[in-house]
Amino acid sequence: MKRIPVNLKKLKMIGGPWLLIVVGALSLLGVLVSLFTRRKRSHAPQPGTDTSANPLTIKICCIQNVQEARLALKHGANYLGLVSAMPSGPGPISDDEIADIVSGLEDARPTVLLTSLNDVDMIVRQQGKTGARVLQLCTRLSSNQLRELRVWLPNIKLMPVVHVSGPEAVTTARELAPHADMLLLDSGSPNAKVPVLGGTGKTHDWDISAEIVRSVRIPVFLAGGLTPDNVADAIKRVRPAGVDICSGVRSNGALDEKKLARYIKEVRSSRV
Repeated sequence: MKRIPVNLKKLKMIGGPWLLIVVGALSLLGVLVSLFTRRKRSHAPQPGTDTSANPLTIKICCIQNVQEARLALKHGANYLGLVSAMPSGPGPISDDEIADIVSGLEDARPTVLLTSLNDVDMIVRQQGKTGARVLQLCTRLSSNQLRELRVWLPNIKLMPVVHVSGPEAVTTARELAPHADMLLLDSGSPNAKVPVLGGTGKTHDWDISAEIVRSVRIPVFLAGGLTPDNVADAIKRVRPAGVDICSGVRSNGALDEKKLARYIKEVRSSRV
């Protein structure tokens, strides 16, 4: 069913206090439903190919077209990262191109929209336009904003990004986890003059990432500078539920099938 774009700010102005009460009640209901179903979602089989030999989930990011998406799925990817407009970093494509990739796949469940937007209304509209089934929220949103997203997009998974730049990332992860389906740990500098929200090709402190994995009760993805050469060590040290990669499997801007195959082989042969 196609979602009708909603302008939350205008809706609240028109409805007055009664509408705010209704929205608040729906928000509480969304949180209760999320808490009730989170364990089931956390342990459910992930979209994509069979992972019975190894439960690690693989996300291939910076997908540029349907051909790359199908190539990644063929080799065993569970999720496909589709990067929308970002202040910096590799791989952004337009919302129309993202929508074409999503509609061009037989199953849209593996599609992940990376968004840098920090306004709930705009995020809801962007998801409705692209059709992606998971939202990777690259800009820090408040708990209230995440609760609102849960109400307006109850069937869409939420994956906030935690930028691991120091020990404070552990606190951030704990604050976000109750309102999310998954977390993604990445390198970056979100507070820089030109924010760097990912795609750095650089690793971060995996000891901090490992502490985050131990501290929350939802699946955690590890990203940031992963390659076929270091992913096995990263998995051993951090013990994530999944791993995410962009530049490590690309050559000259395109998805490199040889690198991709080697990377996925390394992940599948690793032991958590």
